[in-house]
Amino acid sequence: MIAIIYGSSMGNTEEVANLISQKLGVKSEVLNIADTDAKTINGFDKLILGTSTWGSGDLQDDWDAFDFSGLELNGKVVALFGLGDSQSYSDEFCNGMAKLYDEVVKAGANVVGSVSTEGYTFDGSDAVRDAKFVGLAIDAENESDKTEARVSAWIESIKPNFA
Repeated sequence: MIAIIYGSSMGNTEEVANLISQKLGVKSEVLNIADTDAKTINGFDKLILGTSTWGSGDLQDDWDAFDFSGLELNGKVVALFGLGDSQSYSDEFCNGMAKLYDEVVKAGANVVGSVSTEGYTFDGSDAVRDAKFVGLAIDAENESDKTEARVSAWIESIKPNFA
């Protein structure tokens, strides 16, 4: 079973999580991290995790309060998506996704689904590693017209890992 787990303060990340679930085309469970614990997450073999970025590049509040120390993700496939504001916070675009990435890698996850920075406009992001985002970057504030196409393209790239 696949879990899509999100942290959302304003509803945008939840909307993207549900869109990913629809487009993935396989049975998945969409969960709010505020209502989820490490034991529940550890029960899934495949995970798609999403967060928005707040403040000066921080994780969304519910993710920020989450106790990552209980995660056991050795050998598990994990894909990430992050939301940010590429205009108002251009120098820390989707930094929350970078923090999520670092935590799941520390827990042993096999992270898939990196995305080219081509077509994005921003000044800096901790979520860029080896010239690619560590997952799907979404700007629902300024580029909502690109969200569905970006999600669809990303789903096609990660689908073999989530079949």
